Amino acid sequence: MRITAENIVHSIGLLPRDRTYNYINPRTRTVIRIEDVVYPSGPILIRRWNPTKGESYQKAKLESISSEMIWRIANAFFQSQPINFDRVLGASYNTRSVLETLIAYTPEFYYCYPGRIEMIGSNSSIERGHKHIIWCPDQPHEMGQLVKIETDIVISEVPNSDVVYEALVLSDESLSGEIDIEVKRRHTQMQIALIEIGKQLGFRTYIAQNDMGITYKDKKIGELESVVPSLRNENIMRVYTEAAHSARLIDCIWFKNGSLMPAVIEVEHSTGVTSGLTRMLGLYNHIKGFQTRYVIVAPDEDREKVVREANREEFLPLNTRFFPYSAVEELYSLCNKRKIKGVTEEFLDCYMEPTINLLS
Repeated sequence: MRITAENIVHSIGLLPRDRTYNYINPRTRTVIRIEDVVYPSGPILIRRWNPTKGESYQKAKLESISSEMIWRIANAFFQSQPINFDRVLGASYNTRSVLETLIAYTPEFYYCYPGRIEMIGSNSSIERGHKHIIWCPDQPHEMGQLVKIETDIVISEVPNSDVVYEALVLSDESLSGEIDIEVKRRHTQMQIALIEIGKQLGFRTYIAQNDMGITYKDKKIGELESVVPSLRNENIMRVYTEAAHSARLIDCIWFKNGSLMPAVIEVEHSTGVTSGLTRMLGLYNHIKGFQTRYVIVAPDEDREKVVREANREEFLPLNTRFFPYSAVEELYSLCNKRKIKGVTEEFLDCYMEPTINLLS
């Protein structure tokens, strides 16, 4: 199970507005009041003040819990796995402790203090851990209450891995039309990540014809190791008439061993999902019966849009999978750090979510 920003905003929206909320830490004297909730995914507007310092509600400034922060937290939650807000958000948001508190007041969330593994040299010990929030949808508590849950979970705080992209030089052809340069840059970063992931998994990667001229690591993308320069040289495409022509603008296609095509992928960033699905459907109609994965890569917060569009009747034959940006970069980071090899294609399915029949 996964949770979305919409789920979190809906739950906080059910909390009473005519009361104040104390922080989880009883030593914190500041109190919180919800002013407004903007559906479906925020922002949430609040006021907070410290009565022990003579502060009052009337003079407290209006503050915002942004939709971006809510999405970052939503993407971090997995059922029954505690998360530390400070590790997820760092110092990026000054209302992160408010969001943590309000989430804990909703029925499916508890606060807890899992053990923490402390390493000193080769010796380890389990110490009392920091405050975490845990999502337990199967055992809800009363709305508007802070509830601590005891847990035997122990946390080993492995440092997060940053994902680093070198500079891109975007070609004039890739910037044709009215596409924003930063949108195109993010789109291309995803393609670079997919090339590197494919390389580690033993795939050769085709990148859309109009993106081949983008420069990365002082080379054109079409000249990078493991990149397929032309679809017409692929055995699979030679078997199916017009398949190569219909696939030439698809963002990414993985090939393996000259006879397999592990995935056909469209990257959608701040654009409609329909165009990517339509391009993949065009290829599907030329290679019916050939086994592959049809995948939409998109920002995590676009999950519901991808699911909705993929479930349109004309796109159902694709059995589309959703590969969120966070999962792409998690796998990319793993490939760069560990140089993984020898895994099966089913390994990919752990990172991609089926979309059929997931409409809520």
